[in-house]
Amino acid sequence: MVSLPYYLPMKTPASAPDERWLSAHLGRLLAMALQRFDAAVLAHMTHDPLAPMALSNLAARHQIGAAHIHITRHLPLQGARLTQLAETAGMSKQAMGDLVNQCEAWGLVTRSADPLDARARRVVYTTQGLQWREAFERAVAQAQRDFDAAVGTDVATVARLGLEAYVQG
Repeated sequence: MVSLPYYLPMKTPASAPDERWLSAHLGRLLAMALQRFDAAVLAHMTHDPLAPMALSNLAARHQIGAAHIHITRHLPLQGARLTQLAETAGMSKQAMGDLVNQCEAWGLVTRSADPLDARARRVVYTTQGLQWREAFERAVAQAQRDFDAAVGTDVATVARLGLEAYVQG
């Protein structure tokens, strides 16, 4: 620092604020863990010999992503209305509608009349969609085993119990 005799001493810049918390807070870690988990699920589905071949190929070429998993994760076997599906997935009806349209084009789901309301439509699995759902179930189980192996069974158990308690609120 150069000394300037007739001026006030130069101020050194304040140290930069500590922003490590941005990448280390619980919400960020949960989001990153979900991304990693979904990527593992898709990878396992890509290599599942029992998954429908066309869909496995789409997953291998990254045409199916985590957003499409929302349908598989949230659509019950008996089907659901689009609004219910969007609500349980935490998505807008329009965004879920776009995903359903893609999945319908791929042969995963179809829209059928709702037996409780003739004006409403239900999103239901096709036969191929049910095979995809079974592959999803196997892939989730393998991704959970991968998680257990990565962090240890005790930590995995505590993490699951803690997340279950947190979700229940």
